[in-house]
Amino acid sequence: MLDVHDHTDQPQGTIRELRLARPPANALSPELVSALLAAVTAASDEGAKALVLSGAPGMFSAGLDVPHLLTLDHAAIHAMWSDFYRLMRALASSPIPVAAALTGHSPAGGAVIAMWCDRRIMAEGSEERPFRIGLNEVRVGLGLPPVIFRGLAWIIGQRQASRLVTEGLMLSSAEAYAVGLVDELAPVEEVIERAVCWCQGMLQLPPKAMNFTRNLSRQALFDQFNADEKEIEASTAMWFSDETQAAMKALVASLAARKG
Repeated sequence: MLDVHDHTDQPQGTIRELRLARPPANALSPELVSALLAAVTAASDEGAKALVLSGAPGMFSAGLDVPHLLTLDHAAIHAMWSDFYRLMRALASSPIPVAAALTGHSPAGGAVIAMWCDRRIMAEGSEERPFRIGLNEVRVGLGLPPVIFRGLAWIIGQRQASRLVTEGLMLSSAEAYAVGLVDELAPVEEVIERAVCWCQGMLQLPPKAMNFTRNLSRQALFDQFNADEKEIEASTAMWFSDETQAAMKALVASLAARKG
């Protein structure tokens, strides 16, 4: 579900890679969210000096595991949203640099996880098979949690963020780079290596000055978390609304028909 690999051959210290490993699409189940939260919060205490989040070639994460989540009751969904908020906060406030190695498609929850990292390196794909990233929650009847919109606006600006989330747009990696949603493009087989290299560069900087300035520059991002519990309650309520349930069940039926 989550593979942990320590790049220990780094002169500045260990760079820990957390690789999502939940085939076929690294969809975010409550168990995977919980495991990722635990791994992110433990990394620094366990000696890691930087983090890389990665996925499988062609797929970083397909976002929330809607078919599974539809089987859960109110308490379980509330717990899932609570852990997801804690994961976002942990990434936004990480005491060590975090790079997202977007090894392929990153819709919805996959994009959300990447948003809170310091740097996003995405696989460039091809004209025949472009990789895509975006916050398309509205297309499955799920209103975007406010903290996620605020975080996206911090990265790409209010106007661009409004356009992307209101229309539920999915961008190619090149389009995402053009609007600043990702910071760098690379061949899929080089994405993780580039992420590790970025971490190496960060760790070569004078550590006290780097960490002070990094924390200063990211304070506004961390400040987006100012009403967690109210938002968790609202997200849980929206999940069980008639419109959202109908839209998500239609999505699951459509996916099942494609497989059939």
